Order: sequence, then C-alpha cells, then structure tokens
Amino acid sequence: MVRLPGGTFTMGSESFYPEEAPLRRVAVDAFWIDETPVTNRDFARFVEATGHTTGAEIAPDPKDYPGMPPEMAHAGSLVFRKSATPVDTSNPANWWNFEFGASWRHPLGPGSDIDALDLWDHPVIHVAYADAEAYATWAGKDLPTEAEFEFAAKGGLDDAAYAWGHELAPEGRMMANYWQGLFPFANQCLDGWERTSPVRSFPANGYGLYDMIGNTWEWTRDWWSERPDAGKKQGGSCCAISNPKGAKLKDSFDPAQPQIRIGRKVIKGGSHLCAANYCQRYRPAARHPEMIDTATTHIGFRCVVREK
Repeated sequence: MVRLPGGTFTMGSESFYPEEAPLRRVAVDAFWIDETPVTNRDFARFVEATGHTTGAEIAPDPKDYPGMPPEMAHAGSLVFRKSATPVDTSNPANWWNFEFGASWRHPLGPGSDIDALDLWDHPVIHVAYADAEAYATWAGKDLPTEAEFEFAAKGGLDDAAYAWGHELAPEGRMMANYWQGLFPFANQCLDGWERTSPVRSFPANGYGLYDMIGNTWEWTRDWWSERPDAGKKQGGSCCAISNPKGAKLKDSFDPAQPQIRIGRKVIKGGSHLCAANYCQRYRPAARHPEMIDTATTHIGFRCVVREK
C-alpha cells in the first residue's frame, strides 16, 4: 500500500459530463491505499482462505428481478462482446451478454480459465459490490470513498483533466488501458491490450499508484447521486467538505426502473472500454452508477486503510 497524507483538493469537473459537476473543494484525511487493483492472484488467496462464493457464481432469485424469465435464473455474469459493425451506442445490450458460467474464475465464459489465459496479475473482474466488501473485510481494510479515490487518482495534479496532465495521449504515448478507435467494434489496441492488462503495465501516477485510470472501473463505498454534495456557502465562498460519504440508500435507486429496488454505488476510474466516441471517463473526476449486484468483465476494486 501507499500512504497518502491527505489534504484539500478540487473534486469534480464541469467540462465533460453533468453528473461530475459542480467543482467543489473537498478535504480528506491521511490514508493508505493499495498500489494496484486487487488481482486474480490476490482474490484467489482470499477465496482459498474463506471459501467465499461470488455473486456471479450464485443463481439469481427471480423474485428479486420482476419479469425475469425462469430460464435466466442461472449463475453467470455480464461479458463484453465486440460488435462486428457500428451499432447504436445508446443500447448497451449491443455489446453486453449475460453468460451462464462466467465468473472471476472463467472471465470470458465457461470455456475460459484465468490460468490458461495467464490472467493472474490482471485485476479480478466479475465481482459485485458484496464480493469487494467481503475481500476488504478479510484483508482488514475498507473500500475507498469516492473522494478518497478521486484524490488518489489525481496524483497531486489538482487542475488537470487527466491523471497525468492535460493531454489524453501526450506525444502519442498511451498512459492507461482504454479503447483506442470506435467503440464497440473497432479497437486499434494502440496500448497493446484488447481487454484487461496486467497491473503496473502503464506508468504510475504522481503518488506511485497504478491503474487508477483505465483497465477496470473500481467500486467505492458511496451510494450514487446524480448531483454530488457541493457543501454550504459561507460568506460568498464555499468551505471545503470533509470526505463526503455520498447519497443515502433511498436516493441511490434508478428512477427509470422503479420496479428494480437495487441500490447503486459509485464506480470510478473508467475501464478498458472507455473510448473517445463513447464514455470519456478515463479521468479522475469521472463517475458512474452501478447496481450493487452487478458483475462484469470491466469492474474491479482496490482497498484503503484510514489512519485513526
């Protein structure tokens, strides 16, 4: 782990997506954070020690998902499949497939294997929020708040759009694992990777942390809200908010799907599927909601320890 001294920084952005605004001053206390995302090797040790079964390895209960066809009540997870041609990018079903048997052990479906694919040093994927939380508890750690993650991802650069500066690819250099080309059908793989990459494949940020941007999204503790807390104005200026903890559970549900009562947490950092033409979230300020029961090929996590 790497110790970060804490401090006050500018959180959010007003240059990309509306849910990142407003800009606000936020203070975080000193904490330790994993140098890299939790890898398959790390997660395997946890499973061996505890016997933990991930959500993707347990068949869903149809009563929790109104309208679910009975034939879909099988263990599995969401797997990304590149389309052959341009598709409507407003419909994620054009590239996400729920595949029976997909799990952290079998990342591309039942015919795949992390050993055969040599993925031991890649971030673990197909982990729902409860799986990440269970690992953190076993390790004597916690999941970061959104503010802690963003503070760490910035690497000390308070006014830059990206974790490494103002340009996405300075002098053509790939600084993180994201999608180069037109998503979801044409990946130029200028960064060398079609899917996830081994941790530490790209330069560390200013705090010595790897893969804070790209590779996989990462879970945070915060419940999702469309509009982050901007703090209270005092004397015409805004005082710094102390490590905000996000929305309340009741506010985290998707109003567009009132029949599904599953809360959403904030995920941060973007993934290898973020592209210039779709989801420009390979930035510290970027944020996205994810239902806590969801496991996919592009979500992982890392842990923190807060100093008392």
